Amino acid sequence: MRSEDYRADTRRPFTGAEYIASLRDGREVYINGERIADVTTHPSMRNSVRSLARLYDALHDPAKKDLLTTPTDTGNGGYTHKFFKIARSVDDLVGQQAAITEWARMSYGWMGRTADYKAALMNTLSANAEWYGDYKDNAVAWHKRTQESALFLNHAIVNPPIDRHKPAEHVKDVFVHVTKETDAGIYVSGAKVVATSSALTHYNLLAQASATVTEDPSLSITFIAPMNAPGIKMFCRTSYEQTANTTAEPFDYPLSSRFDENDAILVLDNVFVPWEDVLIYRDAKRILSFTVMSGFMHGYCFQGCNRFVVKLEFLAGLLAKALRATGGDAFRGNQAMLGEVIALRHKFKSFADTMARNPIEWVGGTKLPNLEAALCYRTFMSDAYPRIIDLIRRTVASGLIYLPSSAKDFANPEINRYLAQYVRGSNDMGHIERIKIMKLLWDATGTEFGGRHALYELNYAGAPEDVRLQVLKGAEKGTILRDMEALVDTCMNDYDEKGWTGDTWLGPVGNEPPLRSAAE
Repeated sequence: MRSEDYRADTRRPFTGAEYIASLRDGREVYINGERIADVTTHPSMRNSVRSLARLYDALHDPAKKDLLTTPTDTGNGGYTHKFFKIARSVDDLVGQQAAITEWARMSYGWMGRTADYKAALMNTLSANAEWYGDYKDNAVAWHKRTQESALFLNHAIVNPPIDRHKPAEHVKDVFVHVTKETDAGIYVSGAKVVATSSALTHYNLLAQASATVTEDPSLSITFIAPMNAPGIKMFCRTSYEQTANTTAEPFDYPLSSRFDENDAILVLDNVFVPWEDVLIYRDAKRILSFTVMSGFMHGYCFQGCNRFVVKLEFLAGLLAKALRATGGDAFRGNQAMLGEVIALRHKFKSFADTMARNPIEWVGGTKLPNLEAALCYRTFMSDAYPRIIDLIRRTVASGLIYLPSSAKDFANPEINRYLAQYVRGSNDMGHIERIKIMKLLWDATGTEFGGRHALYELNYAGAPEDVRLQVLKGAEKGTILRDMEALVDTCMNDYDEKGWTGDTWLGPVGNEPPLRSAAE
């Protein structure tokens, strides 16, 4: 049974309940030495499942439906999330921006791999089908399937950090590669790094990072696989959700306990992939150009930047409340650092707005988010997030750990009366409110959950050095860098070793040309 078959009505996306039901499909997910029988009820991810289901329910909420949805362009007469359909105007992009932002606000920016993330690629497949060559019909079919259901896809493209000093073809026992071809499809084996949220997705796009493409055609492969395909196995990292909900109350870990997008080692053990699910095969040139030529670069940066803005808004608001709770808001230095956090939010909001309002023309009259703004977001987000965490630690300081162990302490009168006196907030704030703010800020920045997000945002768009090199290579391939150098050449042409080459400027003092009379 395909994931989309769980919908009662094929003209609309999943409801939350249908999404939850669609995950009960026998997928192989392991944690703490055991296989999870049902990801929707297991304590390692059951609240994260419900956070995602809540997004699907919003698509059917009369109060949010106009903001989030639009009629499909597949001919089924239905509707879908706005980002699952390719944009054809600035208004479309602005509408997509609002829909992305609304979904992001429902997790306060803390869930980065929601279903609209991979929509950044899937919404391009039909318009750009010709680019996929022999597999163009597959691209069109997947566009239709994904849009009509608002299917939840994710991707795994990075090879495991093993023997990276060797050519990729020498590590084929680890990297995903084709082991056999048949008339019906191909068989693949190998592993991929940290497949975020894959245990809770319907399908995964498996692709090859361009840095490891070689002349070995068995490594040049991009395909889509259902997460319950025989041979697909997910070995999850520690669940922060399970730890939070086993050891404490929501008051103590309000983010960890419901927004933990579990990352997994994704293993493919002789997995069969039918030809209709293949997008690229034996084509290193397409693999190398996929990120930009598919339109995915533009779209994922658009989704990612708008989500990032929401997260920065949340952190700025939380820092303001924390400084007020400690009385630190009275100090000029702290005020300046809070201002910097707010300015960083404004910076990325400007990138997101530029992507929407100054798009580029693409195939068939479609439009993609502005690429220069997208590349700015990719380049600077990895600097911005660590800076904000550092500012929070510098301004709030010991306030982040001057906290009781648990909300259970409030229920003990012998503890609570001391907390009321010695951990009360500034500016007439009660102790429970102060502790609530600080517990939330610690979960955002200091717990395992917070530490994972620091690593996640740092590497979200790839290795920071590679991101910058890609900006350079893009400028070299087009006219941007040549135009920049030409501007310098124009300046240098204004003068030579003998002086100015024109008559606009005067020479050094004592070497000016004679002044002309008014009559002249």
